[in-house]
Amino acid sequence: MRKGRFSEPAAELAQRYSESVSFDWRLYRYDIAGSIAHAAALVQGGIVTAEEQRRIEKGLRAIEKEIESGKFDWERPLEDVHMNIEAALMKRIGVAGGKLRTARSRNDQIALDLRLYVKAEIAEVLSRLRNLQAALLDLAEKHVNVVMPGYTHLQRAQPITFSHYLLGQMEAFERDVERLRDYLVRTDVLPLGSGALAGSTIVLDRERIARELGFSCVSQNTIDAVSDRDFVCEFLFCLAMIGLHLSRLSEDLIIWSTSEFGFLEFSDAFSTGSSLMPQKRNPDMAELTRGKTGRLYGNLMSILTTMKALPSSYNRDLQEDKEALFDSVDTIAAALEVFTAMLPGLKINGDRMKAAASDPNLLATDLAEYLVKKGMPFREAHEVVGKLVTQSVTEQTALDRVPLGELQRLSPLFAVDVVNVFDVRRSVSERRAIGAPSPENVSAQIVRWKKLLAKS
Repeated sequence: MRKGRFSEPAAELAQRYSESVSFDWRLYRYDIAGSIAHAAALVQGGIVTAEEQRRIEKGLRAIEKEIESGKFDWERPLEDVHMNIEAALMKRIGVAGGKLRTARSRNDQIALDLRLYVKAEIAEVLSRLRNLQAALLDLAEKHVNVVMPGYTHLQRAQPITFSHYLLGQMEAFERDVERLRDYLVRTDVLPLGSGALAGSTIVLDRERIARELGFSCVSQNTIDAVSDRDFVCEFLFCLAMIGLHLSRLSEDLIIWSTSEFGFLEFSDAFSTGSSLMPQKRNPDMAELTRGKTGRLYGNLMSILTTMKALPSSYNRDLQEDKEALFDSVDTIAAALEVFTAMLPGLKINGDRMKAAASDPNLLATDLAEYLVKKGMPFREAHEVVGKLVTQSVTEQTALDRVPLGELQRLSPLFAVDVVNVFDVRRSVSERRAIGAPSPENVSAQIVRWKKLLAKS
């Protein structure tokens, strides 16, 4: 690239500083696919002969196999994946390889490679999300009758079932699935043919190239096409949201695995010990997942910060998008894989959960609603039950042990049937509105999820 315009080679320091092949080499498969499609378009445009195209494709396929075998020699002075592959092709087939540079720039070439890479990774992440959901669903089905406290502010709030909790996690990950599918529409745009920023006087059939590479549409502005990294930012956001959901799930499991809660235990395969304390059993895989979410956030903020003040068209700053992208893809892939493998081995302590759910204070709202059903306005019922809770705490008497006479001093609406309020399973069963944790609802949701996952 320097032979025409420059009389001296780049400084070795500058070469080391600016090279990207040490990390963008992993785009080789997409770079080669784009080059093969571009060569076919050059034949149609009268630039390359059919015989030259055959040699170009054969040479590129051979280079691809060499890379996959680990025998390819990546040369940092050639800067990036594009120039390394192009140089190798020219060594193999001569002048015909040089024709491949016609009517394209590294600017639209890298935009193409990244879009192809992201499209492939979307499919991979979607598959891993489905595997995770399947593991969650299996756990929910196995523990469908386990009652536990639900929490707000990390304080016991109302009774739910463990299955209802797990199905709630599935909803969050389903939003991740939907978000990725929606995002794919904006990624599925061919930038190749935009050149450096203004296309080329050699006009190629971009729609044909799009069809060959599996894109649904073609970019409509050459300047935007080479400078657009919205699709990278949005993908990193999608991955960060998956990390957020994994992190919150990790937090719950970590807390519930403590001696203070004792709701569950991580398997030996996904726990670690202490170098000093023999008794320790640490939930390191969940903690690492929680921690790695910070990396996902950092990568997103990195590219957003890089993009915020760039002038239009291509700038070399955009080279900084790849390491953040690759790191987030690798991080989320590993986290999803670990969690999917870890969940089946969780030991659920149903008795401990049931004991915690038997706290009568969890049914304070049910008690207020008992009064509402007898005609009392909710605000008044809320106040009555609040006083009753304060009294029971002061007198160290469980809420379900307060004598009927004491209850009736606060409200004559209390009757002998008030005892039914303190049946935890009855409380859960009566929560039958759409989305609530009744056994019928949970069973129906399990069936729904089975059908949904079977279609995926």
